Amino acid sequence: MPRLILFRHGKSDWGDPTLEDRQRPLKRRGERAARAMGRFLVAAGQVPEQAFTSPARRARDTLALAAEAGGWSCPMKVAEALYTFDGRDLFDFLRALDRPVESLLFTGHQPALGELIERLSGAQVRFPTAAMACLDLTIADWQELQPGCGELRWLLPPKLVMKVPQAVEK
Repeated sequence: MPRLILFRHGKSDWGDPTLEDRQRPLKRRGERAARAMGRFLVAAGQVPEQAFTSPARRARDTLALAAEAGGWSCPMKVAEALYTFDGRDLFDFLRALDRPVESLLFTGHQPALGELIERLSGAQVRFPTAAMACLDLTIADWQELQPGCGELRWLLPPKLVMKVPQAVEK
């Protein structure tokens, strides 16, 4: 049963209005949250087998900071298809995966991530920056993906995770 972890990028910095959307960096608050979420994945035994990220700087940095802080490594790839705000694009990307992976992590954007959760599980969620959601999927491989084939197992905002002493940046 494949597991899908969705990770919304951390809070971005809007301080430089000349930057294109893809180039916006993280705020310090977003960096702290990304690190806490990376440590959380280790503590929860949920480190993914493979990760994909949107090419947007804030998404790439979120994933890199999480992995570094958690001390975990897995193949991490930038996927142009994840720079989207439409959940159907993420769904189509998943269905096109040909390599069986038991646990996969996407770092991306709202509202696409929330729409994907709704499509896969039926759950409508509020998905704040740097939050993570985990879905278990009742499929054997990604080509079998269909609406309703997932169960939302958990959704955690960084504000909650950062209240746990082991997750707080030292």
